[in-house]
Amino acid sequence: MALREAPTALRRLARSTCTSCLRPSPSNRTYSSAAADDADLEPTSFTPPPRDASEFNPVGQSRARPKQLPASRYRFRSPKFYRGPLHPHQPPPPSDPSSRLFVPGPFSLPRLAQTYTSTIAPDMLAQTYTHVPLGQQRGPVGQRLRSWEGESPYFAGRPLRAPKGNAVLLPLHAPITFRNVPKIERVTVHTMASEAIKDSAYLHVAGMVVQAVTNVRAETHRARNSILQWGLKAGRYVSVTADLRGEDMHNFLAKVVEIVLPRIKEWRGLKGSSGDSTGNISFGIGAEGVALFPEVEVNYDMYPPKMIPGMHITVHTTAKNDKEARLLLSSIGLPFYGKLVN
Repeated sequence: MALREAPTALRRLARSTCTSCLRPSPSNRTYSSAAADDADLEPTSFTPPPRDASEFNPVGQSRARPKQLPASRYRFRSPKFYRGPLHPHQPPPPSDPSSRLFVPGPFSLPRLAQTYTSTIAPDMLAQTYTHVPLGQQRGPVGQRLRSWEGESPYFAGRPLRAPKGNAVLLPLHAPITFRNVPKIERVTVHTMASEAIKDSAYLHVAGMVVQAVTNVRAETHRARNSILQWGLKAGRYVSVTADLRGEDMHNFLAKVVEIVLPRIKEWRGLKGSSGDSTGNISFGIGAEGVALFPEVEVNYDMYPPKMIPGMHITVHTTAKNDKEARLLLSSIGLPFYGKLVN
C-alpha cells in the first residue's frame, strides 16, 4: 500500500510547490489583477466624459472613432429603422432611388393639376389679395366677445359672453398670400350599401364600383350601433370608403366635372349652404350618375341590374372657410346655386 501511494503523494507535493512558487505575493496581487483586467479591455471601448460642456460633441466623437460599425449590412439597402441623428448610418433622402421611401414619378402632371398651377392659383391670389402699404402693419383684431357688466360678485372670473343675437363667430385666419393659396388636399368617396344587411352582394358591387371609378383600393366599414328602424345591426359591413390623393384625386375630379355632372339631367349644381365651415365641401351623386362614369359605362353589363349604388364625395381643401372653398371649387368647374352662406 505504501509503494502504491508513493507516486500519488509525490505528484501532490510537486503541484503544491509549483503553485506556491507561481502565486504572487499579497503586495503585488492587486497590481497584477488590475493589469490583467486592463489588458482584456479594448483601448477605445471607454471614452471618459468631457470636462467642459462646450466640448460635448457626440457626432465628432463618433466620426473620430477608429473602428466604425460594419457597413456591409447597409451596402445595398438603406436602414429599415431610423435610429436617430447620431447613428453612423443615416437613411438616404426619399428622392434617392436606394431609399425605401422612393416613389418614381410623377412623370407628368394631370391636366387639372397643371391648370391649378398655371391659372387657378394666380387668379385666386388676385381675387383675394388685400393690399397693405409698405411699412404699415395690419390693425389688431378688436374684442369679439362681450364682457359682463355689473357689480355682482358672480361676474368676477366668468368667461366672456357671446355676441348679441344669433351671430356666429367665425374662426380667424391669416389673409391669403402666395404661401397659403387654398388647394385640394384629398377627396373621400363614400358609399352606403343599406341593402347589404340582407344581401352581401350589394356590398361587393359597391366595392367594385368604387375601386373601378377611383383607382384606389376600397375599405369596408362596420356599423357601430344597431338601429331597429333601419334593420341595422352592429358589426355588419354596410359601407365602402376610398381616400384619393395626388394623381388619382385630380383624375377623379376631372372625370366628375367634365364627364359625369354635365350628363346628369336637370342637375343644378352644389347647394350654396354646403360646407362644414372649415373648408370641406360634400355633395352626392345618385346611382344614375355613377353609371355615367367611363369605367362603369364600358362594363355596364358586368354589374347586376339595380345594384349600382350612389356615392357621397367630400373634397378636403386647405381653405379656412366655406367662402374660399367655394371659390376654389368654382374655378375647377363646380357651380353653386341658392343663397351662399359664409
